[in-house]
Order: sequence, then C-alpha cells, then structure tokens
Amino acid sequence: MNQEGRTAYLNARLLDPASGLDETGALLVEDGRIADFGAHLFRTGAPSVNEVIDCKGLCLAPGLIDIRVQLREPGEEHKETIETGTNAAAAGGVSSMVCLPNTTPPVDDVSVLEFIARRSRELKRSKIFSYGALTKGLAGEEITEIGLLREAGALAFTDGERALADAKIMKRALSYARTFDALIVQHPLEPSLSRGGVMNQGELATRLGLSGVPTVAETIQVERDLRLLESNGGGRLHFAHVTAPAALEAIRRAKAQGLDVTCDTAPHYFALNENAVGDYRSFAKVMPPLRSEADRQALVEAIADGTVDIIASDHSPHDQDSKRLPYEQAAFGVIGLQTLLPMTLELYHNGHVSLLEALSRLTDRPAARFGIPGGRLRRGAAADLVLFDPDKPWTISEEAMVSKSKNTAFGDRPVQGRVVRTVVDGRPLYVAPARR
Repeated sequence: MNQEGRTAYLNARLLDPASGLDETGALLVEDGRIADFGAHLFRTGAPSVNEVIDCKGLCLAPGLIDIRVQLREPGEEHKETIETGTNAAAAGGVSSMVCLPNTTPPVDDVSVLEFIARRSRELKRSKIFSYGALTKGLAGEEITEIGLLREAGALAFTDGERALADAKIMKRALSYARTFDALIVQHPLEPSLSRGGVMNQGELATRLGLSGVPTVAETIQVERDLRLLESNGGGRLHFAHVTAPAALEAIRRAKAQGLDVTCDTAPHYFALNENAVGDYRSFAKVMPPLRSEADRQALVEAIADGTVDIIASDHSPHDQDSKRLPYEQAAFGVIGLQTLLPMTLELYHNGHVSLLEALSRLTDRPAARFGIPGGRLRRGAAADLVLFDPDKPWTISEEAMVSKSKNTAFGDRPVQGRVVRTVVDGRPLYVAPARR
C-alpha cells in the first residue's frame, strides 16, 4: 500500500500526545511512511518533494483511533456499510477503527473476521480492525474459540451491546482469555436491572412516563466483574461507555490496586444529559442512557483525572425507520465518527484537559490498550495523520453527515474544531472543501 514519492507538510503545529510533542515544524512522508518530522525541518523544508502541503499553522497529529464502531456489514447494509462507514471515518479524522462483532452473522467465526479484513483491504480507506465475539452467537452461554480468533486478527473480545451476565462464564472467560493475553471488553449493564428501560431512571423518566435504567445497574456489573478479575489472579478487562459515578469510582479503586483494567466513554455521555431526551427525542436514545447533570459532571472529572482512559464514538447507525418512531419503540444508538473530534475538543475548550490530553484519548491510549499500530508520530511508522483546525467554529447538521444513517445526537449544536485533511498510509482520504 505504498505511496510513491515524497510529501512535505510545512508550517504545522505538530502534536504527539505519546511523547508530549507540541511544536511548530514540518513532517515528511515518503512512500507512505513518516520519514522525518520536527522543528529542524521548519526552516529548510524537505528537498526534492513531489508535493508540499502548507498547513498554515494548523494542528498535525496522529490519525484518530476509534475503538467502538458498528459498521453493520454484513447483515444490515441498509443502515451502514464498510464503505460508507470508512468514508465517515475519513471525514472525522479517524484513520483506524475497531468494529463490534454484532453483525449478521456475528464475528464468532474466523470466516466473518476474514470477510471484514478483506473488504478493508479492497477499499483501502480508514483501517478496520475487529472484535471477536466473546460467546458464540453473542448468546452469553458458550465461550468462542478465543485463541483461533485472536490468531486470525481479533483485537479483543466482547458481546458488543450485551453484557455477559453469567458470572461463572465470565470468570471462565477471563481465565481463558488470560492464556492468550486477550483483552475482554464488557458492556457494563446488569441485564435484569436494565431490561425494559429506555432512559435514565429518575424524576424526568417518571414525568415522561418512561421506564428507567438506574445507575446501580452499571455499578453492580462493574463491581462484579472487578471482583472476578481480582479473584482470577490477573487478566485484562476493559469497560465500554461508562457513565455512572459509582462505577467510575470502582474502576478508580481497582486501578489503584494494580488490576489491569481500563474504560472508555463516548462524547454524548459527557456532552449531554438526560434533558436531551426532551419531549421524547429518539435521537437521544442510547444505552447506557444519558444520565443526570450531576452524573455528567462526575464523568468529565473522571476524564480529567485519568480514570477514563479512552474516548470512543460509539458509532451506532440506524435508518429513519428505526429511529423516527415513538420513543419507546425507537432503536438505541447514535452515529459519532464525524463528531468524535469536535466533541472531544469541547473538553479542551472548556478547560477540563489540555489539547494533548484530549488527543491522547483518541490516539496513543487506544493504540496501546488494543495493540493497534499507530497513534503516535514516529519515524518509519505508517503516515496515518489528521490535520485539523482546533478553533474552527461550525454547526453540526444531519446534512453534513457522510454516514449512510443520520441519527446524530448533536444536530444544530455549535462546536469548535474541524478536520481539514485525513491521511492513511500517506494517501489523503479526505480533504475538506474550501469554504469562503
């Protein structure tokens, strides 16, 4: 996948969270890889280049890595395809993503894993990695062949939008996965407490006449699995889209005890609260549900203090027939590939984290935890890059979404931060149209 020739990115604000780099300089790409970068190239530039990109002082950083994406292919191509999903990723500055295994059929067999990998190679767009299903058919009853799936390329193992409810099977899975140094990712909602719920349990749910999901459903699941991890004597565990303060506190304690545990959250959980449901707004229907304002603030604090390791889009595309329904009947989930960067930058603009800290949760941290190549500026590494304007104001709209589905939770929201160019293996996959 080499790109012949040399391209120089001049006058860039080089950002590399992994090394703490934040300086004005240049970056040279040669045959699809980073040949050199730094302030020492700023004055002289790069001789004998085929193309020069004047970055005009904008930020040049490693391409974003999104660890929680649903691409719907195979099985639900009317909602999203690998092609439309990777187009949306490129428009959002995402150079690599990890797709969930809840396709049809699910990724519980090497053949499905190979299909996704083959489609990714054919399209040559943003790089696609995949989870393997933790249990066969995502049914929570029989553990998959973790060793075979891992050997075939599965980065981690999860039942996607379903929690593995059976404690005995979960304990066995942690032990089995440990044999292969495999990471287990849990959907942190105790099923019996969350079953039938459609929004956060509380006063607003009562007023709207909607069944609620209590935060304790999340806390109980997290606490149980942390105890299982501890009793297992080791293993690697990650909790997806955490929202509850008590669950975050449990993870904080577990880290202090030395357990190998991490977690992520999604922008809609730290940027919105349950009031976004408003008068039964189905585009704000997600699971876990949007929580209270106090819970949202606690989540922002957990991001700032490092308890939350990664920010992922939780991209879950749905067509209009699935979303434009009465609230209780509408599907759970929102799209997020194109809004991942600007929504994460809100944390920076609001003073909660530095720019490098915000980017770290989208680059080197997910790369390190999931074993994904990239996530940092390094000589000889694949030139997976994002050029962006951190201060550019714009308003999110459904019409601007490249995804096949348009179910964004952030419609009409003003934001700052826009992707100008996305590069994968030295190839520009997305270049923002010139705006007057």
